[in-house]
Amino acid sequence: KTLDALPPPREIPFEVVPEAWRPAFARAASVNGYAISRATQPRLLVPAETQIDALLADIEAARDSVHIISYIWLDDPVGRALAQALTRAAKRGIKVCVLVDGLGARKFIRTPIWAAMRAAGVQTGVAFPFHWPLFKLATSRIDLRNHRKLAVIDARVAYIGSRNIAAPEFEIKARFAPWTDIMLRLEGPVLAQHAHIFASDWLTHTGQALASENAPPTPDLPDTPAICFASGPMLDTRAIPDVFGAAIGAANTSLTLSTPYFVPGEGLDAALRAAARRGVRVRLIVPRRNDSRFVGFASRSYYPALIAAGVEIFEHGPGILHAKTLLADDHALILGSANLDRRSYELNYEACILMSDPVLARDLAAAQEMWIGQSIHVDRQSLARWSVLRRLMNNLISILAPVL
Repeated sequence: KTLDALPPPREIPFEVVPEAWRPAFARAASVNGYAISRATQPRLLVPAETQIDALLADIEAARDSVHIISYIWLDDPVGRALAQALTRAAKRGIKVCVLVDGLGARKFIRTPIWAAMRAAGVQTGVAFPFHWPLFKLATSRIDLRNHRKLAVIDARVAYIGSRNIAAPEFEIKARFAPWTDIMLRLEGPVLAQHAHIFASDWLTHTGQALASENAPPTPDLPDTPAICFASGPMLDTRAIPDVFGAAIGAANTSLTLSTPYFVPGEGLDAALRAAARRGVRVRLIVPRRNDSRFVGFASRSYYPALIAAGVEIFEHGPGILHAKTLLADDHALILGSANLDRRSYELNYEACILMSDPVLARDLAAAQEMWIGQSIHVDRQSLARWSVLRRLMNNLISILAPVL
């Protein structure tokens, strides 16, 4: 699977990016061949209701097209509301294309509402179908997934982040609810990269090529340097650890990350410890209770060395903090669908965005501070209270870290 269409032209000179962040932007540019582009009017959507309300409003206002990728789509109030909005859009002549993952949305694609969407004219695609998995295992790989969360409307507005099409109550794993996510709504020339990612996925999984759309004129507003990077097992399996590692290495004063699945591997683990040892305030926010017990154990196996190096660790609860974010020096940020684990590095198709914007960084900092306020600080004293059995389980499961 490749992103084989021509990338959009260069929009911003490389020199516009602050010098410290050029290695991260350069590595992101090498992933798909995209150039540094411009985002206008970026808006961080933190409360769950604002994420869906904004997306529904943009779908209702669509004039030409609506393109959506989601890993999971549930038959719940949010999933039904979005499906109904897309159905209405298709009925009024909007070209609506929806791509879901065959595993993450396996139940939804068998529901009457999915059939109703198709009957109304919504074009649908399924990435990596999951029918007859044992048979497929004999003929192909079943561990590859399209984990992206992406929307492009009218070549005018895009959404990217961690939110699946599901309510925070997340019915399939309700005992871990609520699920806390984050999305970014943005406009401007960088949308060409979002549209390119969608078009490539659509061609790969449906065999249909999408016609290019002309973006509306960019308003005369302050620009934010931005670049997307879309990784995957047949694209660039080092993209996520390398871009995150470059951003971590560039941090000078502060660094805050959130991820639901923290099994970073030796490279990012060492980068975080090195940042803390050179005087950067490094904070890591992870769920207090993980929906994967194995990942929870493996994550905690990294705690002692991180805390010894000076990294501050916060376990968020209640529910699952599902937002995948990085903020460095209140200036540069990364968010998207990628977790800090080997599955995201090597088996999932992910989509993230790297940006340099102090105003947007301030908003992300506020969200991260809110999550920290809902968290328990895990320090040396906390580790000392761990039982022998708990330490043993952490270290035993850590042996499996390379495959988690």
